[in-house]
Amino acid sequence: MKVLPGQPHPLGVSEVENGTNFAIFSQSATAVTLCLLLHERDQEMIELSLDAEVNKTGDIWHICVQDLPRSNVLYVYRVNGPEDWHQGHRFDYGNLLLDPYAKLIEGRRVFGDASDKMSNFFGTYDFDCLPFDWGENYKLPNIHEKDLVIYEMNVRAFTADESSAMDPNIRGSYLGLIEKIPHLVELGVNAVELLPVFEFDEMELQRRPNPRDHMINTWGYSTTNFFAPMSRYASNGGGPINASLEFKEMVKALHSAGIEVILDVVYNHTNEADDENPYTTSFRGIDNKVYYIVDFNNNAKLLNYSGCGNTLNCNHPVVMELILDSLRHWVTEYHVDGFRFDLASVLCRGTDGSPLNSPPLIREIAKDEILSRCKIIAEPWDCGGLYLVGKFPNWDRWAEWNGIYRDDIRRFIKGDNSMKGSFATRIAGSADLYQVNKRKPCHGINFVIAHDGFTLYDLVSYNFKHNDANGEGGNDGCNDNFSWNCGFEGETSDKDIKALRLRQMKNFHVALMVSQGTPMMLMGDEYGHTRYGNNNSYGHDNALNHFQWGQLEDKKNNLFRFFSEMIKFRRSHNVFTRENFIGKNEVTWHEDNWENTESKFLAFTLHEENGGDLYVAFNAHDYFVKAAIPSPPQTRQWFRMVDTNLESPSDLVPEGVPGVKEMYNMAPYSSIILQAKP
Repeated sequence: MKVLPGQPHPLGVSEVENGTNFAIFSQSATAVTLCLLLHERDQEMIELSLDAEVNKTGDIWHICVQDLPRSNVLYVYRVNGPEDWHQGHRFDYGNLLLDPYAKLIEGRRVFGDASDKMSNFFGTYDFDCLPFDWGENYKLPNIHEKDLVIYEMNVRAFTADESSAMDPNIRGSYLGLIEKIPHLVELGVNAVELLPVFEFDEMELQRRPNPRDHMINTWGYSTTNFFAPMSRYASNGGGPINASLEFKEMVKALHSAGIEVILDVVYNHTNEADDENPYTTSFRGIDNKVYYIVDFNNNAKLLNYSGCGNTLNCNHPVVMELILDSLRHWVTEYHVDGFRFDLASVLCRGTDGSPLNSPPLIREIAKDEILSRCKIIAEPWDCGGLYLVGKFPNWDRWAEWNGIYRDDIRRFIKGDNSMKGSFATRIAGSADLYQVNKRKPCHGINFVIAHDGFTLYDLVSYNFKHNDANGEGGNDGCNDNFSWNCGFEGETSDKDIKALRLRQMKNFHVALMVSQGTPMMLMGDEYGHTRYGNNNSYGHDNALNHFQWGQLEDKKNNLFRFFSEMIKFRRSHNVFTRENFIGKNEVTWHEDNWENTESKFLAFTLHEENGGDLYVAFNAHDYFVKAAIPSPPQTRQWFRMVDTNLESPSDLVPEGVPGVKEMYNMAPYSSIILQAKP
């Protein structure tokens, strides 16, 4: 096999005039070998040793191989270097290592295939593939952040269940999601936030005996590579090339339906675990002390601000450029519309782990020309205690998951004392957190429920987490859920309790949809999905996480209808989606006793310029409250739009019901919306 010195850029694999170029960074390596497999994984591997005198420029090793096939080639590296653990090195020439810049990954073909759980992963490429046809009339949705309604979802879990009534070959795939886009349209959401779709090893928990070795990592927060789409989300075991094409088909179809695509991305750690039980697949074996934050005051052990064993060294110039290149790749190659950054406070730490006031990576993401059209959303905390809600370095661009919103809304709706003022602040857009510099209400991502924690149904059905199935003795998952079981723990046949739970789910959804800021809901909450109290279900590839389409059909005329109509109600009223924070003339609070710690009733009127005012009230007491309704604007009368105490379809009537009097008798744990109409 004829080889040439090659060139240092671009990193990864590229096609050049005289062959195929491979380039990889390693600052501390003393030996690098390129390993090639042509066509078949079980054939003998071709190993090409790189000469530091010929095949190295600066810290980049490179080689050009002539006459390689333009596709179906698998490749990995072996890397050797100093064996000095105390200096942060973890070199082992026996490991086969993935190229951090590999754009496609070949490995196990079928998701959760236990017979192939020890499979190796290889980089691959396809220079034969024609450019993807996005279509003549294709365009990006370009939805303003203030107008988004985000639906957090998992690609596989959305259609993996038999109840999806799909061909088994496409269940749980990118193509499967395409088939269910009509559901998203009917629901009314206009953005999906996809749980991780970067290549990850779902079988990693089963590689050695441990208390979690019965589980499959179905959420995907364990990145193997930052450029390659998850290959086992391809239909029919199609592999990495099909995964790439089908991902683009999915984005194209969602965009055609007016739905943006936001990716949940995990740059705070990788799948390579900790020093006690390492799972070396790439970065650790290539240059551990560059890619990870290590504690040189403690035997150069990996620091763990992610809760997953390691912490990516995000503000090291080389790692920062890797992350930026990855983000640009997903925008230019796959046309995604934005990113939600998991445990983004890690990205605000320096190379020694200390917090930075002006993190270079966060600034570069905000200022990058290619990323300028993207939504960028931080989960503004990490597992090392760096809690930055309302304080995340933002350059007036970064939005944040508003964890304070989640907690305050939960506490008020379930009837805690002393929460009315905080509830009003959250509903009004959390100006205490975001009204600084040029930030807007839309920079707060409002949510009551996310993938991590209770589902909405479980929030109103359980006082305690029930995580026994996870194998960790109930020690995993959050203990501070601010939940209320409405009088009975778990499943019950009691009609009154079931009715109260249904009402509370509606109340939470009303609160979310009338709040200033950007709302996000969780997949499955629209029909009342339960995980039976498990608030950390990452390892269950079954009905705990899978969307239950049968339950959706059973409840189509009840909870789903309410959710859908409420989303559409929000999207049709600009008073809920103001670009700027609410001014004094835009809202009237019907309250003169804010300091009453026992008061759990809140009412306010949002004023529209055309007189179409909206009166909103929440009663979190356990008794009826007679609400004094203000006079409507001239030539108008109040129509009842929403009353969560009423049965479907009276709970939300899109055209409204006239005849509202001066007093409205609000039921315990209920919410209402009135609209002033001619």
